[in-house]
Amino acid sequence: MGSPGSLRTRVAAAVAVAGALTLVVGCSSGDDSATGGGKKDGKVVITMGMYGVMGIKETGLLEQYEKENPDVEIKAEIAGDEQTYYTALQTRLAAGKGLKDIQGIEIGRAKEITETQSDKFVDFSGVPGTDHFLPWKDSQISTEDGKVLGLGTDIGPMAVCYRKDYFEQAGLPTDREEVAKLWEGDWQKYVEAGRTFKKGFKGGDVSYMDAASGLFNAMVYGYPEQYYDDKGELIYDKNPVVKEAWNLAADAADDGLTAKLRQFQPGWDPGLANGTFATAVCPAWMLSHISEKAGEANKGKWDVAKAPKGANWGGSFLGVVEQSPVKEEAKKLVAWLTAPEQQAHIFKEIGNIPSSEEALKSDQVKDAKSEYFSDAPIGQIFGAAAQEIPDKQVLGRKDGTIKDTFSQGLTLIEQQDTPRDEAWKTTAERIEKAVG
Repeated sequence: MGSPGSLRTRVAAAVAVAGALTLVVGCSSGDDSATGGGKKDGKVVITMGMYGVMGIKETGLLEQYEKENPDVEIKAEIAGDEQTYYTALQTRLAAGKGLKDIQGIEIGRAKEITETQSDKFVDFSGVPGTDHFLPWKDSQISTEDGKVLGLGTDIGPMAVCYRKDYFEQAGLPTDREEVAKLWEGDWQKYVEAGRTFKKGFKGGDVSYMDAASGLFNAMVYGYPEQYYDDKGELIYDKNPVVKEAWNLAADAADDGLTAKLRQFQPGWDPGLANGTFATAVCPAWMLSHISEKAGEANKGKWDVAKAPKGANWGGSFLGVVEQSPVKEEAKKLVAWLTAPEQQAHIFKEIGNIPSSEEALKSDQVKDAKSEYFSDAPIGQIFGAAAQEIPDKQVLGRKDGTIKDTFSQGLTLIEQQDTPRDEAWKTTAERIEKAVG
C-alpha cells in the first residue's frame, strides 16, 4: 500500500494503506460458503478483495476493463484497515472458502504468504507481458522454487510532506529544495530542524511531526535488512539500524516534537484537517490520503521535499487464488491492471508510485506535479527516491506484525510517558509472543 505500498487516499468509501487505514470491511461478502466468482448470465464474474486505496477501483480502471471486455463483470470489495483485512484473509485461506478470485497482498505479508501459503496462489512466472517490474519487486513475492505468487502494484518511496505556512512562521525556509537541504543525508538533521521549529513557531498549538513511528519506519526501511536476516532469523534486537531508529524516534517524542498521532489511527485524520502538525514522513501513496483528509481549506499549504535518505515503505501485490473457478481470466485481469500503462494512470490520478520500471520512465510519471501540494514535481521527487531504494530488501514472515508492534511501542513513549528502555522491553516481549 502498503502497505503498505502502500504504501499505499481520496475516496470516501475506503481510505489509506500499507499498512495504513480507516474503514473496516471484511475481505469477502457475507456468504463465505463459496470461493470467488464464476460464470453468470453469459458473463465471467471476477471478484476482488483489496484494502486501502490501491487505486485500482478508485481511478476507473475496473470500469475501463469491463468496457473493453464486455463479457467480464468485476466485483471488488475494499477494506480500509489492512490488518483486519489480512486477518480475515488468513482465516479464509485456512478454511478454503470465502476467498475472492483476486486478493491484495501487502508487502509486509508477502514473505509469510510465500512461505506458508504458496500452494493457495497461482504462479505468474512466465506470464507474457509481466517482465517490466523493478528487479527486486518480483523477488519479494517469489518462492524459493521460483513461483511468483502475484504481480506488483505500487511501491513506497519516501519524501517529507510539510506545511509551508508553518515553516514560514517558524523562520524556516519554505522552498522545497531549501527545505530538503535542512536534513540532507541524515534523519538526525530532520529532528534538529524540528527543535528549531519548536523554538521559532509562535502560531499556536502545532507540533513539528505527526508521530515518532513515522520517523522510525522511514529510517528502518532505508536499509536492506530490518527485522530479519536473509536466513529468516529475527535480528531486530541485534540490528543497530533498528536501535538507532528507535532512539532517534524516542528523542523526538521526549523533546515534544510529535503530535502523538500515529498515522492512520484515530485522531490522525482530524489532525490533518485541523493542521495540528507541520510535517509527516510520506510515502508516495500517502499523498492522496493527506489531500483528502486535510481538505480544500489546506490546498497549497502543503509541499513535498526530498527525504534525508532513500527508503521504501509499503507497496502491494495482486494474487489469484488457486481455488478460483475463473483463475485464467483473473490472471489476465491482474496482468492488465499492473501493466505499465495502468500503473502510470493510477499515479497520475492519485500518486501511487509504479513498481513497473517501464512506467517509472514514462513522461506521464516523470513530468507529474501535484496541484494540491503546491505543484510539487512529485514524479521527479518520488521517481528519484525510487532509484535510491536498496536493491536488496530482506523480508521476514512477520514483518507487518513487527512494524505495527514497534509503532505501538513508540506510542507508549509518546502518550504514556513510558521510559524508552521500558517501552523497548515491552515491545520486544510483544514481538516474541506474536512471532512465536
